Amino acid sequence: MPHEQNILGLNFTNSEEDLALKQQLELYVERVQDSDPGLQKVALESMRSCTFELVEAWQEIRTSTSSMTSVPKPLKFLRPHYGTLQTHYEKMAESDLKKLLADILSVLALTMSPEGERASLKYRLLGSDGDIGSWGHEYVRNLAGEISQEYAKRQSEEAPIDDLMELVVQIVAFHMKHNAEPEAVDLLMEVEDLDLLVEHVDSANYKRTCLYLTSSAKYLPGPDDMLVLDIAHTIYMKFEEYPRALQIALYLDNMQYVKQLFTTCNDIQKKRQFCFILARQGITFELDEEMCAEDEEREALQEIINNTKLSEGYLTLARDIEVMEPKSPEDIYKAHLIDGRGSGGGTVDSARQNLAATFVNAFVNAGFGQDKLMTVPSEASSGSSSTSWLFKNKEHGKASAAASLGMILLWDVDSGLAQLDKYFHSTDTHVISGALLGVGIVNCGVKNDCDPALALLAEYVDKEDSSTRIGAIMGLGLAYAGSQNEQIRSKLMPLLGDGKSSLDVIAFTAISLGLVYVGSCNEEVAQAIIFALMDRSEAEMGEPLTRFLSLGLGLLYLGKQESVEATAEVSKTFNEKIRKHCDMTLLSCAYAGTGNVLKVQHFLGQCAQHLEKGETFQGPAVLGIAMVAMAEELGLDMAIRSLEHLLQYGEQNIRKAVPLALGLLCISNPKVNVMDTLSRLSHDADTEVAMAAIISLGLIGAGTNNARIAGMLRNLSSYYYKDASLLFCVRIAQGLVHLGKGLMTLSPYHSERFLMSPTALAGLVTLLHACLDMKAIILGKYHYVLYFLVLAMQPRMLLTVDENLKPLSVPVRVGQAVDVVGQAGRPKTITGFQTHSTPVLLSAGDRAELATEKYIPLSPILEGFVILKENPDYREDN
Repeated sequence: MPHEQNILGLNFTNSEEDLALKQQLELYVERVQDSDPGLQKVALESMRSCTFELVEAWQEIRTSTSSMTSVPKPLKFLRPHYGTLQTHYEKMAESDLKKLLADILSVLALTMSPEGERASLKYRLLGSDGDIGSWGHEYVRNLAGEISQEYAKRQSEEAPIDDLMELVVQIVAFHMKHNAEPEAVDLLMEVEDLDLLVEHVDSANYKRTCLYLTSSAKYLPGPDDMLVLDIAHTIYMKFEEYPRALQIALYLDNMQYVKQLFTTCNDIQKKRQFCFILARQGITFELDEEMCAEDEEREALQEIINNTKLSEGYLTLARDIEVMEPKSPEDIYKAHLIDGRGSGGGTVDSARQNLAATFVNAFVNAGFGQDKLMTVPSEASSGSSSTSWLFKNKEHGKASAAASLGMILLWDVDSGLAQLDKYFHSTDTHVISGALLGVGIVNCGVKNDCDPALALLAEYVDKEDSSTRIGAIMGLGLAYAGSQNEQIRSKLMPLLGDGKSSLDVIAFTAISLGLVYVGSCNEEVAQAIIFALMDRSEAEMGEPLTRFLSLGLGLLYLGKQESVEATAEVSKTFNEKIRKHCDMTLLSCAYAGTGNVLKVQHFLGQCAQHLEKGETFQGPAVLGIAMVAMAEELGLDMAIRSLEHLLQYGEQNIRKAVPLALGLLCISNPKVNVMDTLSRLSHDADTEVAMAAIISLGLIGAGTNNARIAGMLRNLSSYYYKDASLLFCVRIAQGLVHLGKGLMTLSPYHSERFLMSPTALAGLVTLLHACLDMKAIILGKYHYVLYFLVLAMQPRMLLTVDENLKPLSVPVRVGQAVDVVGQAGRPKTITGFQTHSTPVLLSAGDRAELATEKYIPLSPILEGFVILKENPDYREDN
């Protein structure tokens, strides 16, 4: 093995050559110091060629072995003379020769110069302007490191940086040519000139470059993160990678970019795909003539944005998986699998059990349009069976029962309104209230040009009876979440200042306004809620419902970071009972989904205080940790660990919030460690902690049909068979685990966890805040807050459609997504895949890719509705 021996320096046959090379180089070093310029030049040229051989040897070594086991010979023999050459360089007169020597010193400085002197850069700037890459990767990398240090120093001294920037351009070009895009991006971030990147990317490397940019954005402090995404958007637009550009525009919440996309792109199929992406994000977006000239086409596109295809697509998936058969609550409880006591637990507190069954039935059959309690055809029995189930519930229970019909007919507005109509003729105010809420639920996430929800609900907002009003108010909040609809505002805002309204009406009004204007920072709504908070009496300040006011205020700033500061200052003037609670709620909403480490630390600091019983602000602080840290996987895992510590050392008011925070972090994603923690807490001596843990078990398993969680909940149902409240929680959790018969998710994140739907997060956060005081709200008469989850409910499907939007079944590979940022070559993006035909279900962390060349997807992310066009280059292999 001559080659290996050579590397390890074991081959002694070369020693004569080595000696010759050594003597030759020493001779050059002497000649360089000679006074005769001719001799000097020859010596330097020869030394340079020797050093070029050095570079070749260097590169050979880099390719032959990953760790450098020996130093290239010329470099090894020149090292002792580094000082001599340096001293001589100082004495030399300015000339081309001096530049040649500077080049050689620059390379030698790579290993010789002391830390922090940046000698390599110094000599490079003094040397000739030759090609920087010929000295090899290691040299270029080292220079890049020294440039970033030098740049920082010069910035602080306000010195000119032009010479550095010339070098940067060379280095970036070199890196981009040699598949080292992350290093080019890092250097440009250090020297704050990312715009340079746009001219250096080409069609071969733009995808990898943008992937690195979008992934690193999560870990950058503001405003750098936005800047980086802006550059990625520019690059995607340059290479006409429109769906990715649209994603970034949505992440930046920049509607100008979205409009620009529709005007730039002329392909109607691509525009349809954009519309599906917009519909999934759940934002309200009106197309105008500029974005689509043809009236008919524009209407068709607007229908997609309005999400009118959702119900149809969801039912296509259900038929394909063969789960259309309605399920009853008993099918979910599976009482026959529980041995012994509690298996006949229907006898305890039957109104409470019927209420639980109502919710379970609504969650399980959500969106299927048929069930065994509410939509049974009336001729089956003498009376109408749906009304008979309705009256198996007491008072406010009837409201939830009537509203559950809206959940069963979710997204199907026409049949939903037709079936709810019969309840509007009822004389029972609770039934009417439920019907109003049901109208809101049916319209949730689906927009309609004729605004049926507003037409039906508006007149009920000003009725005498408070439960009817709450039904209408909450219905409007659900139907128009995120729409920033002016009519809703003019309808609801007067209620906040109305002295005659009861506290619960005002609380739900604040939440509904927060939902309609989520993340809009609307000042008028904010002021109205602030005044409503200030008007509350001393006694009302301690009420759990008053906290909904501060939550409504927080939702206005969801994910908007610094924009909340002025309002947060105002909140410091509130009554001390609510002041800190409001402050925590505002901060947690404003930084939700940002991954901001400083805010997580701030919340942890708040939780470290040991307080007397009455304080409530630590609950929102614990939820805040989860809301901020859920942005990316690393922060998520760290937050789970921090929450473990809070469990060990925290007071009761912290401990009851921890399960809810865990539920939010792993929503619809049953991680085993979190499942075990929640299972342990579900037997906690403190009932509030146990209730929160049980609900959270439902949240982390939501829509997954997870067998292990289902088993845990069955055991809990027999363990708590005598405790009506805890049993109610167990039932709700069972309903959530089987949400949509396992076809749905509650995760606000989509598009490979890049985008977060603000309305979905708002719905989840509202429910979790309600769960901070289970006894007063969910176990009291406001159990219908559970329906806020409808904002986050989405089918977890991939449905491929052809160019006429008809379902098209193609083979796809579905496996665990692999993070390939910055990896060389074309690594596989999924692992452990199975091949299925669409439509398919995607679990948390799954990714799909087409298993056929026959079609080309119009979106690089295979989730939700994806339009396929035929591949013109495809040839059938005979």
